[in-house]
Amino acid sequence: MTLTWVLGIVLLAALLPGCLFVAWMLVKRPLEVWVWASRRMLLRAGLRKIVVQTPLGPQTAFVGGVGPVLVFLHGVTHQAGTWARVVPSLAGRYTLVIPDLAGHGESAPRTGPLPGLDVYQGLEAVISTQAQGRPATLVGNSLGAWMAMVLADRHPDRVERLVLVNGGALGGWNLRVNLAPKTREETRATMAQLMDASSPAIPDNILDDMARRAASSPVARMLAAPGSMEAWLLTEDQLRTLRMPVRLIWGVSDQMFPVDYARRMAAVLPDAELIPIERCGHIPQQEAPGRFKAALARALGSR
Repeated sequence: MTLTWVLGIVLLAALLPGCLFVAWMLVKRPLEVWVWASRRMLLRAGLRKIVVQTPLGPQTAFVGGVGPVLVFLHGVTHQAGTWARVVPSLAGRYTLVIPDLAGHGESAPRTGPLPGLDVYQGLEAVISTQAQGRPATLVGNSLGAWMAMVLADRHPDRVERLVLVNGGALGGWNLRVNLAPKTREETRATMAQLMDASSPAIPDNILDDMARRAASSPVARMLAAPGSMEAWLLTEDQLRTLRMPVRLIWGVSDQMFPVDYARRMAAVLPDAELIPIERCGHIPQQEAPGRFKAALARALGSR
């Protein structure tokens, strides 16, 4: 046996435990791998991870770039990395602020009930420190769109433009969608309501991992704070006071926030435009990132 073979065997023996662990993670904990990879993409895009100290505890965000302030807000159970395929091309034109909403990702509180007040106050603290008095454009998906509208209602001077992506602060969405599935089949049924039928099927191991995480997910923690979110709904009269441009990017296959929900908001907002994305569901930045980026360019550029 040559020295090269001996060294190769020694190296393989050293690497094998790590390789086996990675393989196990890909099969049994694929969502953790995706979270890690998506956050690495934000760092490779030139953003840096910062921590904002708040009464809630530390709030994590990814920031970087130059120009007008552009804030990206993810949906419930997600984290900043959900925008990883969208933001790399924007850092040269915008100051990007991409937080983990309170109770999500690496932002406190990490355990216990998660009331809407925590989510809002964490967001307000991050924007106050990172926008540094400059008005920002807020791009929010689902829960992120809801919180963006609340911030615009309470602090219109801080918000230059809203881009709402399959979400909002107006009541009337489809509450029959099960956001806390306990089994693979329940999770499959939920995702069928949130995605277009033509999109690739989600592998069983990912469905299993989603079901495993559901009991301790931010959704479950928000449900453990009953009534805390209803206080953050806005009325149609409040929507009429939002004078900044509002663009609604909508995956029309979404059954939780159907396109009629977007039309209801657009009908009362003073300056609104609906930008539909066909054959796409609740999370366009992941399901159809190319078409979402084109819709976002239109939303950011149109008056």
